[in-house]
Amino acid sequence: MLHELEKTVKEKIASQDEASYTNYLVKAGREKIAKKFGEEAFEVVLAGDDTLAEETADLLYHLTVLLADRGVSFTDVEAVLNERHGTKSTFKDRPDIEKW
Repeated sequence: MLHELEKTVKEKIASQDEASYTNYLVKAGREKIAKKFGEEAFEVVLAGDDTLAEETADLLYHLTVLLADRGVSFTDVEAVLNERHGTKSTFKDRPDIEKW
């Protein structure tokens, strides 16, 4: 489904349809796309069990727009995940999160 969503987003961007929300975001620029992604991420964190799937779907849509605008595909993301899969990492290997 994510690849289908990605295909649809790319088609919307290519169409330059003025009525398209996807095109609105892309034309508004990366800052707007990033802001919307951040808003959706916050909504996922705050979502109750009854709305978590819906909010996550919104987040995935906005992530797809962000990736498409930056020229990164889900295939690229999958390649990174596949590379990481099976590698051992411990909590101590992770850098501290200091900037919020």
